Amino acid sequence: MKVAIDIRRTTEFGIGTYTRNVVRALGRLDHSNHYFLIGSPEKVAEIGALPANFKAVPLLEQDTTTKGFLECRAILKRLHCDVMHIPHLFWLPRALPCPYVMTVHDVLEHMARANHRSGMRQSLHFYSTRRVLKNAARVLAVSNFTRSEIVKLFHTPEERIDVVYNAIDGRFLHGHASDADRQFLAERYQITYPFLLYAGRITPHKNLVRIIEAFSALKAELKKEEKYPDLKLIIIGDELSKHPDLRRTVIRGCVQNDVRFLGFVPIDVLRIFYDVAKVFVFPSLYEGFGLPPLEAMAHGTPVLTSNTSSIPEVVDDAAMLVNPENVFEMMRALRRVLLDPSLREKLKQRGYNQAKKFSWDASAAKILRIYEDVANKVVPVHTPQPLESSRNAS
Repeated sequence: MKVAIDIRRTTEFGIGTYTRNVVRALGRLDHSNHYFLIGSPEKVAEIGALPANFKAVPLLEQDTTTKGFLECRAILKRLHCDVMHIPHLFWLPRALPCPYVMTVHDVLEHMARANHRSGMRQSLHFYSTRRVLKNAARVLAVSNFTRSEIVKLFHTPEERIDVVYNAIDGRFLHGHASDADRQFLAERYQITYPFLLYAGRITPHKNLVRIIEAFSALKAELKKEEKYPDLKLIIIGDELSKHPDLRRTVIRGCVQNDVRFLGFVPIDVLRIFYDVAKVFVFPSLYEGFGLPPLEAMAHGTPVLTSNTSSIPEVVDDAAMLVNPENVFEMMRALRRVLLDPSLREKLKQRGYNQAKKFSWDASAAKILRIYEDVANKVVPVHTPQPLESSRNAS
């Protein structure tokens, strides 16, 4: 079997993590089939060492251009590929010389249309995406929630959608922070105090304004009780300059000296932040999967997150679940996690167990079976997969 994988978006947040880890896991599992990684040589190098049955096929043109599409099509035809994996949702219809499998991480960009606020361009985007989904041999959804959203929005037949979970990057499994790691935080970032942590994108649906508001209310509550006087909130993420409302919220909440924005940090450093944080806070309004809570759980850090979208499915009973639109519910839950040692220990142990349930090798093995089905023209059979139940920690 000859499989082509489009790696042109491996530098993008989320999609890049997914693509790199799927390819690495396939490299560990499969030394027989032939894989062609289509993209720039630099992006192939980022993936790391792979077995001899993986070959890089240079393609510098972006997948959003006509030239990029035509060159990709020519490569697939020349190599006689049996299946192509496109690891992200796209909207430009493609007439490829082989069937394609597509991964859908979320459908957030189409939610505005679902709420009846779409214009002409958005409608064109939506109907083109629906056509692309219709023409895919199989669709890989990263959660049962995402699969249900695809069915609801695009009317894609459920039997052609397979749920294949994400997993955390192996670099988050390198043990706990050492004394040297803590010294590094003290020297490089001047962090010598207890802190709550948010790590992820800086976008409106991540709900950072309410995180800051809840933290401000928490500081006031803790001050009355004379607890955690030096507690800080650390926010790690990109593109902060595009969101001045966050700075305004900090000023309005009178926590200018207690909230720190650190921008991007590499995984090897983020691992230390996860490990040292008192609580990881992730009350996102919408997630197709939501990896950061699992990354924090792998370090034994208690997690407070949302009771909406895919998150309860991913964290199960290993996190404090709150209504992400209720600032005071968030504040009360944070206070409880900080001050209740038995709850912290329960969340720690449950978190370890929950993070272990997700594996790139297991996901890649399922993807490999789907490649084989598509290449052999096996017709999928509808097999219902109910959403996993979740219980809040108590």
